[in-house]
Parts: sequence; C-alpha cells; structure tokens
Amino acid sequence: MKKDTQEKVGAVITAAGSSKRMGGIDKMFALLDGQPLLTQVIDVCQRCDSIDQIVVVLSPPNLGRGQQLVAEHKWSKVSDVCPGGQRRQDSVMNGLNRLNHCHWVVIHDGARPLVTTEIIEHGLTAAAETGAAVAAIPVTETIKIADRSQLVRKTLERQHLWMIQTPQVFKFAIIEKAYHSDFSRNDVTDDAELVEQSGYNVKLYMGSYDNIKITTPNDLTLAEILWGDNEG
Repeated sequence: MKKDTQEKVGAVITAAGSSKRMGGIDKMFALLDGQPLLTQVIDVCQRCDSIDQIVVVLSPPNLGRGQQLVAEHKWSKVSDVCPGGQRRQDSVMNGLNRLNHCHWVVIHDGARPLVTTEIIEHGLTAAAETGAAVAAIPVTETIKIADRSQLVRKTLERQHLWMIQTPQVFKFAIIEKAYHSDFSRNDVTDDAELVEQSGYNVKLYMGSYDNIKITTPNDLTLAEILWGDNEG
C-alpha cells in the first residue's frame, strides 16, 4: 500500500515474449476463463487501488491486437501500448520510458495471469523498506548442482532458496539507474538482478504458489484449474 498518496505508482506489464514453448499458441491471447491472459492481468492492475498508470509492452506483431483490446475494455489506467525490444530488459526499458512522473514501478509478467491485487499491494509495502522488493516463494524440493556430465557436485540448503516471481516493485529512481548502468549490457533473467548488481538491497516478500508463469500448454491447463479453485 502506498505510504504517500502523492507518490504515483506505474505498472509495466511485459508481454513481448515469443511463446516458443506454447506449440504455436500465442500465450498472451490464449484464453483463461474465456478471456485472453493479457486481459486477466490488465484487469488486476486496473482494479488495484494503488496503481495510477499502466503501460503494456507487446511484441511488434501484437501491437494492433493489444491496442484493440485496450479500446474494447476501456481500461482508464492504460496510457500506452508500446513495442518490446530484442531482450526482456529492452522491453522493460521501453515501458519505463513511457511512464509519467511515477515514484514507484510495479513490473509484472503478462504470462502470470493469477496475480492478485493483494500481491501487488504487499509488494509496494515491502518495497517501502529498501526501495526494491520481489515476490517469491520458498523452494519446496531439494536442489542439486551438477556438472556437464550430470554428476552431482553440491546439494544446496533448501531453507535459503526462493523461487522468484513477479510483481517486482522498485522506486523509479532505482530501477531507472539500474537500467542506465553498465550492468544493463548483460543479459539478466529478471529486473531485480540488475538492481542487485547496481548495489541495492532487494527485499523478498511472499508471493503465491498459484502465481504461476504460463510457458507451456500444460501450464495453461493448470492455470484453468487454479482459476476455478480461486473463483469457487
């Protein structure tokens, strides 16, 4: 929850992926409860009281489709639908550049349609401590490090391991500085990694085991089950 009502919160929804493992399905427009995944995600951000502005980042071929979706639903907080870049971080940067005077930024993966307003609000509260916070869940299975021959070299202590999700929440000044640093030349898997490399502390807060990422058709089937359970 925002500590200061004057501190504007922007959301960047990253949805510019190629859906390579979806068997020919464009996951952003795959249906969940009769609506495209992208619709479900934007709806949650629209309903979140703390979010003031939403920017949606799509692959160039999907721009027209995304703009049509926004026009049909009349989401008042969506200010821009913009093209993504070659890498995920390039897409995020494009989204950040289209936010207007935001103090906080919520970055969320459009492929996680089971996010809730509560998870977003908890992220804003957690980020108030350090300026950066990411949703995460404790690892429940044993993790081993293996070499190229699949021989185990080390077993990690599970109590220290977390699986990182989105939303990831940052002070705009922090994420902007990270994206303009030399570290931004490196390929990273999430925004928090750039922030960590820039020397900032990142707070973990509890996400949800239901907040899955849709990567394969099986994930979409599981999301349908989880959606039904949550709605029921």
